[in-house]
Amino acid sequence: MKKIFLSAAMLTVAFAFGQKKEIAAAVKAIDAGDVATTNAQLAQAESAMGNKTYLLEPAVLEQYYYAKGLSLLKAGKTAQGASYLAKINDLSKNKIYVGKDSSKNKVYYVGKTAADESGVQGLKEETYSPTLTNKLAGSINPVVESANKAALEAYNAKKYAEAAPKFQEVYDLLKAAGQDNKKYLYYSGLTYALADKKKEATEVYMELINSGFTGVETTYTAKNKKSNEVENLEKTTWELYKKIGATGDYSDFKTETSKSLEQELYETTAALLIDTDQSEQALSLIEKGLKKFPMSSKLSELQGTAYFKSGKTNEFVASLKAQLAKNPNDATSWYNLGVLQSKDPAAQADAAASYKKAVEINPNFAQAWQNLTYLTMGDDAKSVDDYNTARKAGKIEEANKIIEARRVRLAATLPYAEKWYQTDPENLDAVSLLKGLYLSTKNETKHQEFKAKEAAMKAAKK
Repeated sequence: MKKIFLSAAMLTVAFAFGQKKEIAAAVKAIDAGDVATTNAQLAQAESAMGNKTYLLEPAVLEQYYYAKGLSLLKAGKTAQGASYLAKINDLSKNKIYVGKDSSKNKVYYVGKTAADESGVQGLKEETYSPTLTNKLAGSINPVVESANKAALEAYNAKKYAEAAPKFQEVYDLLKAAGQDNKKYLYYSGLTYALADKKKEATEVYMELINSGFTGVETTYTAKNKKSNEVENLEKTTWELYKKIGATGDYSDFKTETSKSLEQELYETTAALLIDTDQSEQALSLIEKGLKKFPMSSKLSELQGTAYFKSGKTNEFVASLKAQLAKNPNDATSWYNLGVLQSKDPAAQADAAASYKKAVEINPNFAQAWQNLTYLTMGDDAKSVDDYNTARKAGKIEEANKIIEARRVRLAATLPYAEKWYQTDPENLDAVSLLKGLYLSTKNETKHQEFKAKEAAMKAAKK
């Protein structure tokens, strides 16, 4: 008996043909309402192909998504089913990149990203138009209504962690039916953020940004003469009735265009990335955002924060100065600039000027008054040590100079310390410092007053 040898190419054809038959059988079964047979046929197909859906030609891949998605919907797994069904829409929106891999398998990659990640060279662009979308309406419509109702009820009850995935379900279901309404995806991201689920919110917002979503929508309204109510109309219908004019059934034709959400998306996503310690990713996004919205003070502020968190001090200083050029009345940026300048021994005067600018803009900026106080006072412990060292060495003139310079410095510090205390009277450090300053400046009455305050505050903390 002769042996039969099948080449790798022949085996690939055999597997692909088998999957095609099983997936086609799954479609017939789900259309007939036979979920058990659908799942059995899909299980066989999935066992053969694993995760290599790129081996399926688009028509077969569409059938797979259709059968898989509907079987999950019927099993009550709405979110998973909606996710699969939504992929059908992706087949029409993206180019299909076709070619052969190193094993001579014919491959079909949906979208340029998948094609680039595959590493397969010489792929050709094709297009595909789904054929099963129209069959989905009957199955999807009641599920959409249910998911939307659940999302709104959870949102209104401030159960944001429940509402967010439901809004995502609505988006996926509508997308499966051919309506790529990203407003629902935006609602999902917004609600994830309200639920403090930063990772999920970031993923949704990044998807929106990468898709080019702006949120700009134009609504078309007109008053129905019979009911006397204002109705929303499709653009084509609105234009038709408007052309008919006074003899038609509608009047008071109006359009309204919503504002863009794009800048908000960039700002919120950048903040989320920073909050989740992804400063480098935030900087990349902020750079893109500032090209689109160069006057966004929020993005500039976030850029400075991201530079600071990623240890890029020079870039942080530059960003603060750029931000202050746009908004010279930003007390926080003046304060942050002062903090950085104070770390450079040669920039102490610049740091003091920045802190003074911050408190000039915001006189109640306690932290700025505190930093200005300590900056002006300098290293007082070192001054005392230097004085004692010089005196013990018999260098009386040098010791006198040190103590006189200290006296001048402490006198200059006192007004800032008083301002610090006025803006933060419960701060024990401020009280203790003032107690010492009043002693050094020979104000015994104030010294005793703050000595008593200090004792009372320490007692209250025990």
